[in-house]
Amino acid sequence: MEKKRVLFVCVHNSARSQMAEAFLDSLAGDRFEAHSAGLEPGALNPLAVEAMKETGIDISQNQTKSAFDLFKKGELFSYVVTVCDATSAETCPIFPGLVTKTIHWSFEDPSAFTGTHEERIEQTRKVRDEIKRTIEEWISGLEV
Repeated sequence: MEKKRVLFVCVHNSARSQMAEAFLDSLAGDRFEAHSAGLEPGALNPLAVEAMKETGIDISQNQTKSAFDLFKKGELFSYVVTVCDATSAETCPIFPGLVTKTIHWSFEDPSAFTGTHEERIEQTRKVRDEIKRTIEEWISGLEV
């Protein structure tokens, strides 16, 4: 069976889309080929790296990628999932390539969290757990 290609997209490809890619690989890598990208790729968010490490998933060596670069290469995806929150929805990139289905999941942006390190990592853990739960629900509802 051919794996379904999934692209997770957010603004910077630094936290939410990286976590979603890692969780889909971990939970259903036998059925899906996960990728992530951003409109304005930045640096990997250290809070996301730390939060994922707590689950046993190391994303510390991941590189951020540009959604435009994937589009220019002619990449094809079965699903493109945007993971921007409501406040940045207008800047959340839409992948213009050939896509079977586009989905939007709204998650808060860890780069916007304020407070002490412990407060910010706790908020990032909540986002991480929401992403994992959403992916688990999504894959359990699909016939792949």
